[in-house]
Amino acid sequence: MLREKRTDLDAEKQKKLLQRLVDELSRSDVDFYYRPTTEIASVLKTRIDDDESLLVEEKALLQRLTQRDIEVLLSLH
Repeated sequence: MLREKRTDLDAEKQKKLLQRLVDELSRSDVDFYYRPTTEIASVLKTRIDDDESLLVEEKALLQRLTQRDIEVLLSLH
């Protein structure tokens, strides 16, 4: 039960972090939000892997995700 709650909490944190990254990228490219989910997920995955501005905890939480995981989380928003 506790592990299940932890997983749910991590998923919520991941969704919030992904949304923050989408918002940041949308500020620099107004059409970013309207791109296909697969393209957005690819850009996000690259940013997660390469971006040094993410906190260590944020990076650790997001690096577990595959591009497909990111697509699913974005589609649930």
